[in-house]
Amino acid sequence: QLSCLLKMVTLHGIPKDLDTYPKDLLLFLSPSDYAATGSCRQFFINVGEANEDVLPRGSPQRQQLLRGALECLKVPGTQINEEDAELLGWLVCELGGEHIRSSGGSLLKGLSHCGSLLPEQEEAIRDILSSGNTTFGYGFSSWTLPFIKPTILIRPE
Repeated sequence: QLSCLLKMVTLHGIPKDLDTYPKDLLLFLSPSDYAATGSCRQFFINVGEANEDVLPRGSPQRQQLLRGALECLKVPGTQINEEDAELLGWLVCELGGEHIRSSGGSLLKGLSHCGSLLPEQEEAIRDILSSGNTTFGYGFSSWTLPFIKPTILIRPE
């Protein structure tokens, strides 16, 4: 339904007031299309406010949004800082293990909000926590994710 609505809304081009439409609508819009109406950063801030459950986990649309966001943020390689991780919002849940490892602890807070994690993401999180280079210290390598996720959420910065 949202993709049909988007076609109707954009029939005569991208409206200038696109930010006033439901955020879920943006999930079906290409970031490059949005660029004509505003900044790509604003686009991904709005996407972060959309209902992530509208798009299935690992779907081509989610992957396209993630690639667009990383390009917009000019993320060099696989390392993402905390500011960019916050801007990515729920898109951090789509990042692979390499991004998670390279970014160290900067993604942990965002990843703690993911409904579920892939095995490679869980392994990368354990690697980060067991390195001792986080506010959590050492000794987390044997913890299970159901225990780690709430710990990340309540840990003060």
